[in-house]
Amino acid sequence: MYKNLKYEVKEGIAYITINRPEAMNALNNQVLDELFTAFYSVSKDPLVKAVILTGEGKAFVAGADIAAMHKMEPKEGRDMMIKGHNVMNLIETVEKPVIAAVNGFALGGGCELAMACDIRIASERAKFGQPEVGLGIIPGFGGTQRLPRLVGKGMAKYLIMSGEIINAAEAQRIGLVEMLSSAEELLEKAEKTAKKIAGNAPMAVGAAKTAINTGYDLDMKTASVLEIETFTGPFASEDKNEGMGAFLQKRTPDFKNK
Repeated sequence: MYKNLKYEVKEGIAYITINRPEAMNALNNQVLDELFTAFYSVSKDPLVKAVILTGEGKAFVAGADIAAMHKMEPKEGRDMMIKGHNVMNLIETVEKPVIAAVNGFALGGGCELAMACDIRIASERAKFGQPEVGLGIIPGFGGTQRLPRLVGKGMAKYLIMSGEIINAAEAQRIGLVEMLSSAEELLEKAEKTAKKIAGNAPMAVGAAKTAINTGYDLDMKTASVLEIETFTGPFASEDKNEGMGAFLQKRTPDFKNK
């Protein structure tokens, strides 16, 4: 089914691995199509409680496929950017936690892909950057919008306008990365994080993600109303009764709602 991805569901976790190591996992139209299909499958699969996204080989994603883009006319380039935005928006809004296990280069479209995920865990070998201006373009998969929201407007302007590539420690310092790991323990750390989240009520996790994403750019008064309305769904669920009952009975909850 997939030519450029590896897709596996194991113990409630979907593992999505971009598998173009010969091209440093660069994003072209085919990879974007497959990523969209994979995350759409995630959204519809009740067995999936969390997702780990990573890259095969030395790179997470080294960027968009420059060789392919160099030959594109403006309309083709615009169409590819629209496709990229559709993929990133799906990852950002799917009501399941998505963890980026950044194993190497996350440049350009790769950095944008990582930013669309909920949590970023970076190998000590990882590198991040938006070097598009050096190619005569700007980030086109959401980088000019997500990066300021993560690291602040001034730092985002510096990184995008200078094209500087930073290491994992600096990425964590500025808020682009949540956790660091040795290269050898990266996947294990991502799995541990995914399992910790997946052990909670799926409906509540999804509602929390939606409330944070939707409310982030709202004024506090409007966002507070949003939180109250979003709270209502999980509070009316079987998992609320199970979770609170388990707490009172000092046992591990057995959540059912997907």
